Amino acid sequence: MTLHLPDAGGALRAYEPRTEPLALTTGAPLTSRTVFSAAHVVADPYADTTPDSPAAVDWDATLAFRRHLWSHGLGVAEAMDTAQRGMGLDWAGAAELIRRSAAEAKAAGGRIACGVGTDQLAGGTLAEVRAAYEEQLAVVEESGAQAILMASRALAATAKSPDDYLEVYGHLLRQAAEPVILHWLGPMFDPALEGYWGSSDLDAATDTFLEVIAAHPDKVDGIKVSLLDAQREIDLRRRLPQGVRCYTGDDFNYPELIAGDEQGFSHALLGIFDPLGPLAAEAVRVLDTGNTEGFRALLDPTVELSRHLFQAPTRFYKTGVVFLAWLAGHQSHFTMVGGLQSARSLPHFARAYELADGLGLFPDPKLAEERMRTLLHLYGVTP
Repeated sequence: MTLHLPDAGGALRAYEPRTEPLALTTGAPLTSRTVFSAAHVVADPYADTTPDSPAAVDWDATLAFRRHLWSHGLGVAEAMDTAQRGMGLDWAGAAELIRRSAAEAKAAGGRIACGVGTDQLAGGTLAEVRAAYEEQLAVVEESGAQAILMASRALAATAKSPDDYLEVYGHLLRQAAEPVILHWLGPMFDPALEGYWGSSDLDAATDTFLEVIAAHPDKVDGIKVSLLDAQREIDLRRRLPQGVRCYTGDDFNYPELIAGDEQGFSHALLGIFDPLGPLAAEAVRVLDTGNTEGFRALLDPTVELSRHLFQAPTRFYKTGVVFLAWLAGHQSHFTMVGGLQSARSLPHFARAYELADGLGLFPDPKLAEERMRTLLHLYGVTP
């Protein structure tokens, strides 16, 4: 049946939903690239909470979604910004998420890496920032997961110079039990991270970032770069020490960065691979055969959806990710921790539905259509 979807100007346009999903199945493990999907959390819709309350999580649905990603050969990047760290999920909730997901990964044989930050602090001294990082690193290592050292709002607010970053990260890398992933999250994802690595000049910040890695190459598995600047990522990965990987976090330019060039390629740690999981895995399996053109043919058409979900203000991309998970049947409701389901407009949701449906992302297109129709009625749109 025809849906009438509102556009950005408020006018309704007719859209005919597709009737069949894209044919995708689970397959062989991925070999040519290491690929993580940063996964969202599913809120408990029956919890009596407010936007300021601790997150109430539906653990069954949250862990089921991680099993879905593992079943397609993807790794899970847990307790990252996609899981609403600092936007509804506090450290207590993140710690429980890490422990539960790591145990689930062990049972499922899935790969997992977990975010280590300082979000138990609002501010503090450098010593307090180090202690907060150490507390979280201990939780991740005790769970058996790989650590991702996330950018810290508290460190950004406290550090006075690049030397402060060198001191804090050097301290953490020296004590890390296993090689970690370093995460550089740009201010488009979190405005509180402006000037990270001690400078708003990205060239100067890059030099400091590389200095941290050069001092401890044996403790750095790789870097995740989320600056939405493809050329800067390419330039940075070409300067990495031998054996240190680049995991793209560029949700605007990921196909070309993963495909790579004559001088190298990026692995992936992406929020957009939450809704794209099965399709992304299929594309990488094609790349595993050496078929770059086939990889790009599958993944390039998804960029329009990704750029839509990650449009400014970029930090609210989580709303679109959870919306698509609801339409796809991975959860029974469209409720988010912190009430973040209200962060995007109906025209934004309508376009996200149209693009995702056009790609064949919904396993049950009829269910997605019915849920989209329900949302339209909720907003007062009638056929």
